Amino acid sequence: MNFLLETLRLGVGNLRLHLLRSVLTSLGIILGVGAVIVMVSIGEGNKLAALRDIQALGATNVIVRSSQPPESASLGGEQRSFIAKYGLMNLDFRRLVHFLPDAAYVVPLKSVGSEITYRSQRMLSQSFGTTPEMIKVANLRIARGRYLTSEDMIRKGKVAVIGSEVAKQFFRLRDPIGAEFRIDDRIFRVVGVIKPVGLAGGAGSALVGRDLNKDVHIPLSTANLEFGDVIQRRESGSFSGEEVQLKEIYITAASTDTVLNTADRVRQIIQIGHSIQNDVELIVPWELLENAKKTALVWNIVLISIAAISLLVGGIGIMNIMLASVTERTREIGIRRALGATRNHIVAQFLVETGTLTAVGGLLGIILGVGFSLALDKLLPWFLNLSFMQGFVNSTVNLETQITGWSIIASFLVAATVGLTFGIYPAIVASRQDPIVALRHD
Repeated sequence: MNFLLETLRLGVGNLRLHLLRSVLTSLGIILGVGAVIVMVSIGEGNKLAALRDIQALGATNVIVRSSQPPESASLGGEQRSFIAKYGLMNLDFRRLVHFLPDAAYVVPLKSVGSEITYRSQRMLSQSFGTTPEMIKVANLRIARGRYLTSEDMIRKGKVAVIGSEVAKQFFRLRDPIGAEFRIDDRIFRVVGVIKPVGLAGGAGSALVGRDLNKDVHIPLSTANLEFGDVIQRRESGSFSGEEVQLKEIYITAASTDTVLNTADRVRQIIQIGHSIQNDVELIVPWELLENAKKTALVWNIVLISIAAISLLVGGIGIMNIMLASVTERTREIGIRRALGATRNHIVAQFLVETGTLTAVGGLLGIILGVGFSLALDKLLPWFLNLSFMQGFVNSTVNLETQITGWSIIASFLVAATVGLTFGIYPAIVASRQDPIVALRHD
């Protein structure tokens, strides 16, 4: 025990004699450990943000969406007036209900109107006719008022539930509940406001192709009665229209274990009426969730590998300094050997020094990495808003970080292993010094 304490005292004391050199030597370990923690926290933060967006679509959902085929999109350049007919039909909905009796929900969305207006304000329409079950299927939450009810469906009421962005733009200075607005030339009364959905601008928004916070939901029965299947648009004197019976159909599987099987069955059912025209696409959030996890794992490995190079460089730096230290202390080694120190004693002393360098460097690296990760969400907006950065990048970029315990432990253990591994060779070189030759060294 006394030997260990004395060896530790000698090793630490020698490092203190060359404090600046010791700090510079461990700088590679400090930066390496810090880089690993920051890289992993960025990767984990982005993964969690993507997973959160995808999960918001419903992990047990299968979404079938009408998609305009290329030939319909190019038709507008050939004639001034046309109606493109494509996408999901009511027959597809009835087939899904019939052939998927084990599904928890099968909910349609019917796109209606070309614009929504309130007084002098206008927005492009993202209005949909749907059923009361949509609130459960899409994981929606009501901020004010209520959602659609069965009574609204039966009475074909002209009521609407609006998204948070619609409420913010149209009703900044008043309570939207009870207010009236127009979808095209039809008047609807607001009965509810949906809480903000975290898909705006995120991965989920890209998947559904729109900002869900701008959606307006009305009863499906009202949509069929008031709007029919044709959406008309007039631009620069030309007329165009789309005949789409259903914009989307949400199918909710009984559990996550049956999602993929349900998705396969949905593909087969939809293929019956859409085998020729490529006008329907399938979105399976559970598949996207699994792919996102695999992608995040690959990126974590890549980022950690890049950051680990700093650890390797730090280890090489420690070996170089310790080899130089062996040369400087050759006479000291000879004296210790002459007084009875064994080779193991010499190895232990040098390993204590390298171990101390890597341990202290690792701890400082952890502090640096954790601190930088916590401050990154504040530092990044400040940096992007600097005058010389304007015009090069989007200043609204948001970068999430998530510090993980395993990255801290793993980076410290790797740093300690690298330091000790690269410190063994100088220690062995020191222990093999001939005492007589070492005593003659100047």
